[in-house]
Amino acid sequence: MRLSGLYVITEPALRDPIEGARLALEGGARILQLRDKQATTRQLVQTGLTLRELTRQYGAILIVNDRLDVALVIEADGVHLGQDDMPPALARKVAGENFIIGVSAETVEEARQAEADGADYLGVGPMFATSTKPDAGEPVRPDRLRAIKQAVSIPVFGIGGITLENAPAVLKADADGICVISAIMGAADPREATQRFAELLSASAT
Repeated sequence: MRLSGLYVITEPALRDPIEGARLALEGGARILQLRDKQATTRQLVQTGLTLRELTRQYGAILIVNDRLDVALVIEADGVHLGQDDMPPALARKVAGENFIIGVSAETVEEARQAEADGADYLGVGPMFATSTKPDAGEPVRPDRLRAIKQAVSIPVFGIGGITLENAPAVLKADADGICVISAIMGAADPREATQRFAELLSASAT
């Protein structure tokens, strides 16, 4: 499975995850991540089960942020791990070969290590200043993404502060796709915002 295109991430501070996911899926998103740093395990599972049903209806991929246990329980397609989360190699040992494992990377060294440990894709960022991840470091900018893309053979997504205006710069750096949070979940009409991002990606691929 080649991972690419528009990757939408929920953010409960901006919009109810279930409502936001439904609107994004209606707008054309086919990769969705459940991300909720404040929810309890029970809450994550409840939300995740609903999102699993929704993503199946739309033929979309469901990824869970950080929590391999929740991802496995709700039968998600994969998990996304940060540098301080479970090592990808251990996650692979638990989840099996057919499970998608994404890893966050800011440097070429982290990217190469993640690929060596069995990651299926990378989330590189923050591309630009972002308000949805207060602990994110300084923006790495598209040039860093380009360097990482040249250093690994797995798909690379740009993440962090991506808008319709700056997304072309990320795509020009040879990103396989873009991860969007605020510009969709915080939009007045997430469905329309998703459609506009999908159209942008489609145009860049031609």
